[in-house]
Amino acid sequence: MKNRIQGLTILGIMILMVSCASKPIVPEQIQAQVKTDDIALSMQRVADWQIAHFRDVYDLKFRKGPHHILDWTNGALYVGMLKWASISGDPRYQAWLRSIAEQGEWTLHRRMYHADDHIVGQLYLDLYRRYNDAAMLTKTQESLDYIMANPSKQSISIEGSKNFQRWTWCDALFMSPPVWAKLSNITGDDKYVDWMVEEFKATTDHLYDAKEGLYYRDSNYIGKLVNSKKVFWGRGNGWVYAGLTLVMNELDPKSAHYAYFKKIYLEMTDTLIDIQTDQGHWAMSLLDDENYPTPETSGTSFFTYGLAWGINRGLLKKQKYLPKVLNAWQTLTSHITEDGMLGYVQPIGAAPGQAWPDKTEVYGTGAFLAAGSELYKLLGGLQPVPIKRSKNLANAIEMSDQALEQEQFE
Repeated sequence: MKNRIQGLTILGIMILMVSCASKPIVPEQIQAQVKTDDIALSMQRVADWQIAHFRDVYDLKFRKGPHHILDWTNGALYVGMLKWASISGDPRYQAWLRSIAEQGEWTLHRRMYHADDHIVGQLYLDLYRRYNDAAMLTKTQESLDYIMANPSKQSISIEGSKNFQRWTWCDALFMSPPVWAKLSNITGDDKYVDWMVEEFKATTDHLYDAKEGLYYRDSNYIGKLVNSKKVFWGRGNGWVYAGLTLVMNELDPKSAHYAYFKKIYLEMTDTLIDIQTDQGHWAMSLLDDENYPTPETSGTSFFTYGLAWGINRGLLKKQKYLPKVLNAWQTLTSHITEDGMLGYVQPIGAAPGQAWPDKTEVYGTGAFLAAGSELYKLLGGLQPVPIKRSKNLANAIEMSDQALEQEQFE
């Protein structure tokens, strides 16, 4: 009798497995596993941890002090933090961001032409939209006007480790183009977006592999093979993919410019859903997950954000793409430490490398908050989010403010 029961049990399991295999899980069933309040709570925890640790030094081996508040690393954090602030209902997040902008005196970072030093302009222009204070955009506009009037004569090829006045590396397509697009939209002057599109096309013509639907990080990787595979850096393509959405947010969907960016976005999407790992993340070398099995949360967050954005805008079918987004989100949240730090963020680099569960960076947090904010809206979350105001935020802001008071900024 016991053997018979065991046989029936095994048979039942086999029937269930066949049944499940023949009836694919639909997005509604997967969606039931991810609650909007849980998404918001994860973002709250990560945002609060990051503010408390805003002035930490994340790479003790190569850095002696924290990132400058106008550095590209923090600029990426501000992009995601603004998205979280816009849905959280807690005005302290936006107030903290404004205080950072005020300390930066609403100016771009040191290097006039370098895309990395433009990204903080995204913070200024989005705050301008909230407060309508001309002082928040004036210096950014003056810088872009100067660049257009005095365009760099450098090559579009990076040539080793020089030529950074133009967008010669793919990360730049996240850092600078959205600033131009936002300013064009705010001012109503097409000259900014027209100039940006021409430069974006120059970079794309140089670095985009249309066959693979991916960007080389820079000219040093064109034609390079590692493990007999082309090298497409995960976070590098994450920068591009997210950057495309930030630009398209500012464009008329019926315009020729929008159609140009949309085409690239959809081509990259086709590739990304094919190469997502079973665990839900994307490999640091996108076509070589076998040799780069370690999860990496900054690139994965950018891809998650971009996919969710596309579903929200009606560019991607929910039935097909939502399972991919939820799979990615679940793996991302599995790498949040007990105290709220997002782990497995690859350190600053320019190629596939290593990541660790106890290592993070500010740009990883920014990407995560962008992803969570877009997914929250995709799943129909109420705005402002119906969760309790953070008890940790006041202390986090105090820690950030005290650390900033001890620093001197140029």
